[in-house]
Amino acid sequence: MVIVLQLKQKMVENKILPEEENELYEHYSFVVEKGQKPLRVDKYLMNFIENATRSKIQASAKEDSIRVNGIPVKSSYKVKPSDEIKVMLSHPPYEYLLVPEDIPIDIVYEDDELLVVNKPAGMVVHPGHGNYSGTLINALSFHFENLPKNSNERPGLVHRIDKDTSGLLVVAKTETAMTHLSKQFFDKTSEREYVALVWGNVEADSGTIEGNIGRHPKNRLQNTVYLDDDEAKGKPAVTHYKVLERYGYVTMLSCKLETGRTHQIRVHLKHIGHTLFNDERYGGERILKGTTFTKYKQFVDNCFKILPRQALHAKTLGFVHPKTGEFMSFTSEIPEDMQQCIEKWRNYAKHQENQ
Repeated sequence: MVIVLQLKQKMVENKILPEEENELYEHYSFVVEKGQKPLRVDKYLMNFIENATRSKIQASAKEDSIRVNGIPVKSSYKVKPSDEIKVMLSHPPYEYLLVPEDIPIDIVYEDDELLVVNKPAGMVVHPGHGNYSGTLINALSFHFENLPKNSNERPGLVHRIDKDTSGLLVVAKTETAMTHLSKQFFDKTSEREYVALVWGNVEADSGTIEGNIGRHPKNRLQNTVYLDDDEAKGKPAVTHYKVLERYGYVTMLSCKLETGRTHQIRVHLKHIGHTLFNDERYGGERILKGTTFTKYKQFVDNCFKILPRQALHAKTLGFVHPKTGEFMSFTSEIPEDMQQCIEKWRNYAKHQENQ
């Protein structure tokens, strides 16, 4: 359900009246980066708000909902460095309007303190940016009462994985479990292993990727690695990887997270030149390695159809139980779509060897 920048139609002839100011809620806030060239505000916001359409942004501007440095602007306004842009709407952000939904959850383990969930690809973990229903949080709120809230007011969530990543998540059922488990993730004592299929032949059998991760300066929907003089723009991130199998033009990796930054594996692997297979947000939906033969293109397109998402699965999750003190480890099978894609590449590689 796309609700980004959808306005309640106000029957107001001209500008929003001063006494109505208190009724507006901030939905988005951006500070324009240094070096930004003049650009229409509607085009600028298109780059930064997921699922937004230009017509919705322009409608918002007509309603005086787009403010630059506190003043309503038209959609033709040209942004400049250090401008503070806010999108103010007449309703609270939808992520705060949490509706319990009867959605089945694949529970791997459950006790009085916590549960471990195997999330399917395609399910968003929590509401936000155009995904206001059908999320894991909506499902948890239906199946469990009084889940503790994390620092972002999200019930039960200790950590998260991306929408199109499948795999394991731990959910806290008590305040004690929330505190204990959150500390383990913060202290980097939890264990998380992912399986990834990446473009290219990863030369080293194993390695460590280090590089601070922060918002991409030109595309807010992406993150990027900041090094040297720019490292203050990102947060420290460490990913350890090991080659599991090589298929010529793609490689299957095991990735262990030392930190848990947004899109960490996706960003770090792109940084070393091995973008995740079919990761559309980071350019992996293009044929990045291989031949120019039509047959090869058809083969890769078939792989994309089998696996219409980034090839990333949160396979293993380990942590100390908050009550018993026992170390617990859980493993989930690689889902069918990713297994089929891997098998196609495995057969392709064997065929190439035999030629």
